[in-house]
Amino acid sequence: MPGVYAKKMPMTPQLSPVEEQEKLLDEALSVVKVQAFQMKRCLDKSKLMDGLKHASIMLGELRTSLLSPKSYYELYMGITDELRHLELYLLDEFQKGRKVTDLYELVQYAGNIVPRLYLLITVGLVYIKTNTCLKRDLLKDLVEMCRGVQHPLRGLFLRNYLLQCTRNVLPDAAEAEIEEEGTVFPDEFHLQTLHPFLKSCAELQPGVNVKNIIISLIDRLAVFSQRAEGGTVGAVAGAIPSDVKLFDVFSDQVATIIQSRQDLPPEDVVSLQVSLVNLAHKCYPDRVDYVDKVLLTTVDIFQKLGLSRIEYHSPIARELTRLMKIPVDNYNNLLTVLELQQYGPLMEYFDYHGRKSLAAYLVSNALESETLIPTPEQVDTVLTMVSTLVQDQSDQPSVEEDPEDFAEEQGLLGRFIHHLKSEVPDQQYLILSAARKHFGAGGNRRIKYTLPPIVFQAYQLAFQYKALKDQDDKWEKKCQMIFHFCHQTITALIKAELAELPLRLFLQGALAVGQIEFDNHETVAYEFMSQAFSLYEDEISDSKAQLAAITLIVATFEQTRCFGEENHEPLRTQCALAASKLLKKPDQCRGVATCSHLFWSGKSLASGGEEMHDGKRVLECLKKGVRIANQCMDPSVQVQLFVELLNHYIYFYEKGNDQVTVQLLNQLISKIREEVPNLEANEETEQINKHFTNTLEHLRNRIESPESEGPSYDGMVL
Repeated sequence: MPGVYAKKMPMTPQLSPVEEQEKLLDEALSVVKVQAFQMKRCLDKSKLMDGLKHASIMLGELRTSLLSPKSYYELYMGITDELRHLELYLLDEFQKGRKVTDLYELVQYAGNIVPRLYLLITVGLVYIKTNTCLKRDLLKDLVEMCRGVQHPLRGLFLRNYLLQCTRNVLPDAAEAEIEEEGTVFPDEFHLQTLHPFLKSCAELQPGVNVKNIIISLIDRLAVFSQRAEGGTVGAVAGAIPSDVKLFDVFSDQVATIIQSRQDLPPEDVVSLQVSLVNLAHKCYPDRVDYVDKVLLTTVDIFQKLGLSRIEYHSPIARELTRLMKIPVDNYNNLLTVLELQQYGPLMEYFDYHGRKSLAAYLVSNALESETLIPTPEQVDTVLTMVSTLVQDQSDQPSVEEDPEDFAEEQGLLGRFIHHLKSEVPDQQYLILSAARKHFGAGGNRRIKYTLPPIVFQAYQLAFQYKALKDQDDKWEKKCQMIFHFCHQTITALIKAELAELPLRLFLQGALAVGQIEFDNHETVAYEFMSQAFSLYEDEISDSKAQLAAITLIVATFEQTRCFGEENHEPLRTQCALAASKLLKKPDQCRGVATCSHLFWSGKSLASGGEEMHDGKRVLECLKKGVRIANQCMDPSVQVQLFVELLNHYIYFYEKGNDQVTVQLLNQLISKIREEVPNLEANEETEQINKHFTNTLEHLRNRIESPESEGPSYDGMVL
């Protein structure tokens, strides 16, 4: 068995893909080195045809399909460097009088299409330089012939060579060519040849619109990176090779282009930054630092250009607005935007209108996405960022803004305040303090929109502390601190010459204090009620506003149950007195009737927090109301007041007030019946009649279907 004793043959070790590429590239470069040497030797001896033959053999190495794009690029660079010698030789020859046309036709007979086209481009460049009138026709001829190369990799590099050769002589047609190069070839090959492509863009002549070329390629590769993974945003790993740092490459090359192209308008410069930010978002959604890098670059560019203010309606402002809105729209989270260290500084380049518009956009986005700002530091940052909405600016126009637009903007801020929120109560107090510091500087026109939400947030916080009283032994002290904070904030509104708004806030505070019941809460509630009374007496003069205010005061006081008799009695007496002193008789009548409820359903510590049911004082108020109504000169108003008073009487009768009798009800019904026929026939009289009829219908239903525990209507005359 000869096979058993046969000597084993040594096996050739298997090469890795990288080693295989290195081996193939080395072999190709060796051929290039030899043929380039022979070509130069022939040219030195003026043997042009022999030199072209060696050049063709050298170029034949570019026909390979075995090399990766990266290796092919290295081979391409080596060969095109050597071709420069041929180009310089030909240029020198033609300057000495040699005919270009002969050679241009001659090289078309080179054996293979790839070497032939490289030689045609090299000779064609010399032809263009010596016959300027034929530039466009010759380039068109070369472009058409280059389309004959169907292999994407070979075709891409051939077109790049055409671009490199013609970039300094044909600016207009070069743009068309490079744009075509950007669209004809697959994205995978663009990824592997970014450096030469972008480098060539940087070297294009000033007339070429390089912005559109770069933006088109960036947008295309950004879309490709998503499409390659089935449309998954940011799925770069499978789409873009790990060795291709797409953002870094574009960022560096765009910077080079901007530096080398001094003719680029500022708006085009910003457009390039817009594309870079889009690329970062689509390919690297988690890399906030990439977006921030673009913003920093933009700041640096503006500094170099000497820009300090950008007019809102200028072309550069439109592009900058696009740039600034992209992170807002893509992150849909104001907290992520706050991570961009350069966002605020870049925003400052806008003029007043630009900053205000972007500030409103930021706030609207936070509201729509329901983003909460959970720390005082972040609150401080964001309110500084949108300060154009928060307070007056040094560059603010002297012309006052449209009142409706102003109210809408401030309304946005008012809603936004409810998004300044932390789950930790102590942190929330710091947030509200930081917010008040900013909004308190907003001036009298703004604070009526922005301080009330802060006050309501503070009231909510006090309720939170009450809910946590078993876990926080300092909760009462913190509640006192909160209501002191609210008192100061409401007082700022009074100083801004507002009255009804702070009155409502003081009353709301009194209700909150009464419900939370922290240590010393009665004193605090009394202070809030007395402040409301002071505003009513000193600041509110309009009769309608006075009636509305006293009604609110009475309604609030009726709901509180935290006062001892020594505080409750003077307050309810003061309410009744204030109501009886209203300017107009109808207002007095309605005010006194409203106060009657204080003596029935009002609650104090003396009544154990239950309704006091002082029927005698109730009847006194109602009788006083009837007396005041009798003094009214207008019959229509008088009857209307009688009907309203009748409803108050019925309410208390049904509630069990023994001071209100069927006899009193009959007297009032009889009086109304006497007066109604004397009224003029008009819409107002019709309304009064309807009210009276509905009231009688209610009584009729009670008589016909009495409730088991309800009062008796025996003796009622309808």
